[in-house]
Amino acid sequence: MKTILVDALDTFVIEGEGVYEPMHDLLEQYPNRKIILSNADDAQMAKWGLNDMPYEVFTLKHNPDKVDPAFFERVLAQFDLSTDGVVYFEHNPDAAGVPVIAMYEKEAHPSFSIDNAVTERFEYENADDMLAKLSAALEKFQ
Repeated sequence: MKTILVDALDTFVIEGEGVYEPMHDLLEQYPNRKIILSNADDAQMAKWGLNDMPYEVFTLKHNPDKVDPAFFERVLAQFDLSTDGVVYFEHNPDAAGVPVIAMYEKEAHPSFSIDNAVTERFEYENADDMLAKLSAALEKFQ
C-alpha cells in the first residue's frame, strides 16, 4: 500500500483557514499512511498551524526546499520509503522528485509542467472538480 505524501500549504492547509476539510475527508477514505510535506520553518509552522495536523508533518525548513530533489531523498530515507511506495499530491509546478499526482488550477498555471516522474496530471476548474479528479486518480494507486 502506497504512502500518500501531500503538500501542506494550499493543498492540505489553506492559509488563514486551516485544514482544507474536503481534502482531509478524501484522505480519510484511504487506510494508507499519510505524510504532509512542507518547506516551512518554525515560525511558518506555527503561523499555518502545521504543528497540529492529523498526520505526520515533514519539513527541512527551507534547507533545501521541495524544488530540490534532495528534499525527497531525505523524505524517503527518513521514513524508509521508496519512490515506488509513494504517491505525492502537489500543486506547485516546480516541486517534484517522486511520483506525482499533479493538480493545478487551469487559470493559475496555464503552462504547468513537471518533467520528473509525473504519474497523473490534471487541471481543475474548482474545488469540487479537483477533489473528484483526485479521488479518481487515487483509486489507481491502491
